[in-house]
Amino acid sequence: MSAATPTTLDADPVATVPLSAALRAGTRQEHSEAERSSFVERLVAGELDVAAYTDLAAQQHAVYTALEAAGARLRAADADGGLVFDELERVPAIEADLAALLGEGWRAQVRVLPATAAYATRLQAVGDDLVLYAAHAYTRYLGDLSGGQVLQRMIARHYGLTTGLSFYDFPQIHRLKPFKDVYRERLDALPLTPAQQAGVVAEAQLAFRLNRAMFTDLGAVHVR
Repeated sequence: MSAATPTTLDADPVATVPLSAALRAGTRQEHSEAERSSFVERLVAGELDVAAYTDLAAQQHAVYTALEAAGARLRAADADGGLVFDELERVPAIEADLAALLGEGWRAQVRVLPATAAYATRLQAVGDDLVLYAAHAYTRYLGDLSGGQVLQRMIARHYGLTTGLSFYDFPQIHRLKPFKDVYRERLDALPLTPAQQAGVVAEAQLAFRLNRAMFTDLGAVHVR
């Protein structure tokens, strides 16, 4: 599916499998491979250091800046399909984390790795297409609301951090599971044809591969 031509949602015919279920099944392998990356495994096991976590936060800043700019464009065009929530916005939290970890001059201290730049470029390219945006938003935000909560606890425990972890906090969401259920309902309500749904799944698979490539770059720097 080309990112150059925005997708027009078409209600006839409509895919019969819920999109959230198709995404979960269709990305299972890519999701597992990303979680098994050496960088993630070593970070969660407490075998790296605060610098490695800080570098991850810097890469997340680049990714979420691109993702949330895409969501803002869709919302401004009244074309976000109800998938853009203020409660999910992550960029301010990441910036607060980087300031806590590196000081107020953090912008001069971080760099964007090549795989992260490629990830952000892809997000910029698909940001006017709701179908493709949905794939990336699904992989990022539902992951943050699920496995990200475990990651926060492990990083705090292993690296003794009491600040710099607000990326994983969603203060406006009081109960995570009901919110995730609503998000999946919004995904399932998108009037997609079978071909469009397949496009969402394929883009989500790409999102996981881009994320894994980012972890590989981080591993090259921090895993010895």
